[in-house]
Amino acid sequence: SPAPATSSPSADGFPVTVQAANGAVTIADKPRRIVSLSATHTETLFAIGAGPQVVAVDDRSNFPPEAPKTGLSGFKPNVEAIVAQRPDLVVVSDDLEDVVAELGKLGVPVLHQPSATKLEEAYEEIEELGAATGNQAKADDVVAGMKADLERLAAEAPKDAGLTFYHELDQTPYAATSQTFIGQIYALFGLTNIADKAPDAAGGYPKLSAEFVAQADPDLIFLADVKCCGQNKDALAQRPGWKNLSAIENDHVVELDDDIASRWGPRIVQLAETIGAAVAKAEAGAS
Repeated sequence: SPAPATSSPSADGFPVTVQAANGAVTIADKPRRIVSLSATHTETLFAIGAGPQVVAVDDRSNFPPEAPKTGLSGFKPNVEAIVAQRPDLVVVSDDLEDVVAELGKLGVPVLHQPSATKLEEAYEEIEELGAATGNQAKADDVVAGMKADLERLAAEAPKDAGLTFYHELDQTPYAATSQTFIGQIYALFGLTNIADKAPDAAGGYPKLSAEFVAQADPDLIFLADVKCCGQNKDALAQRPGWKNLSAIENDHVVELDDDIASRWGPRIVQLAETIGAAVAKAEAGAS
């Protein structure tokens, strides 16, 4: 007797099974109604050509501008509101309030792809989204392009500049060490991260004292709390003991785009370009 139609892959390669944080997820047919509850994954879906399949994204998904932004939340997921979009695939980076299991009970396929902790994981997630949405070839192209761009930027960077830096996540101030995802991008440029010597560096995101930063006196300061919190060179100069920091005096305070600096999608290349330009400028000033 003929095999049931569902077991033979269709012309577009479905069904596919993707390994995600919530195990092996099988997607029967090419998704036509994707809901993304992750700003990073929204960026990736559009970059790999799955944009036309996306019907709703969460309230933090502000790029690309054409993404169908809604009041849905990845942080306080409302299962009824998600299901009302009639999704055939939901993509999340956080499994909060058991959203993965709750959607699973209703038969909705969910891909849980958490924050990447290294570049390799970021690439894998992009390729997995390509497989899950029927956009594998374009996803592979995006990853190949990212790798080539980052290799080029790293090769162009002065390796022996001996420059130190401080990356500020918020005004607490919390920093990020070389062990974190963002720290690995800085490491491409041969910079020394002052946060690596912080007392509580082990967790990757140490809280630094104003004195610690002043004493380290980094050559470069990168701010990822610009849009959220209005931080800039002048605001830093107001902090106790900071006005004479080299980075402030030499105008090596770099205002990052908070969003780009906190996501692990295709725009990490833009982040690396910003870092590379700042390193080149500081190196030119030092020589």
